[in-house]
Amino acid sequence: MTNETKQTEKVWFVTGASKGLGADLVQQLLAEGYQVAATSRTKQALIDLIGERDDFLPLNMDITDNNDVKRAIEQVVDKFGRIDVIVNNAGFSQIGAIEELTAEEVQRNYDVNVFGPLHVVRHAAPYLREQRSGHIFNIASIGGYVGNYAAFGIYCSTKFAMAGYTEALAVEMEPFGVHTTLVYPGYFRTSFLEKDSVMLPAHVIDAYANAREIEAQHLNVISGRQPNDPKKAAKALIELSNQSRPPVHFFMGIDTAVLVKDKIAIIEQALADNLELTESTAIIE
Repeated sequence: MTNETKQTEKVWFVTGASKGLGADLVQQLLAEGYQVAATSRTKQALIDLIGERDDFLPLNMDITDNNDVKRAIEQVVDKFGRIDVIVNNAGFSQIGAIEELTAEEVQRNYDVNVFGPLHVVRHAAPYLREQRSGHIFNIASIGGYVGNYAAFGIYCSTKFAMAGYTEALAVEMEPFGVHTTLVYPGYFRTSFLEKDSVMLPAHVIDAYANAREIEAQHLNVISGRQPNDPKKAAKALIELSNQSRPPVHFFMGIDTAVLVKDKIAIIEQALADNLELTESTAIIE
């Protein structure tokens, strides 16, 4: 059996696959001969996208429902006999200044973007540990590393949370031969910023002109003009899955490098500016 054949026998599990990056990834995987299970809130949307075929398992799954996620992963193993690559892609952006958003709006964004992927990891990990192989991709956002966007504070915080627990997950899964990659996409030309995909605040406070400006910029200027191709993102993820030592952190997109370097420079300067005060709290014995 060739190494290439072994790679295409991997079973992928992709959440949020009916549109955007998830849809492009599923289509690319099937074109390359992989076996794929994909989830959406509506199974029919996946069937409409892909059709019905033996190497494809479309699943209804509410990512916020722990038991629903457990059942979906069991269905994958029942059909394909294993599960190899997890892609936690499902998510959405709750727009709104911090003060504007209700507890329910914040909770909903966390339920989908933070607790949903944790449900997936919790129920997939036993299979990966048992077979002592696998790869978990957690799709965060460049907003999970650079968070200074007015009106996107809660969304960015969900991605910072994902980044935080993924670093620990990578260490925890390494002894079992399971790779973990945290992906920070920049702006990709998907429907992510379209008005029927993002959630706008139910209660707007007029004083937040800066939030409305950034909100309008994303919805009216950036949407549809993003500089990155989701089909190329799908190929990048597949290439990462084939690496023998894939990275824990992967910044994806032509726009990400500058943003990351700027953030690193800000942090380094903040540390340097008050280093003496930072270290002044040491106990002197």
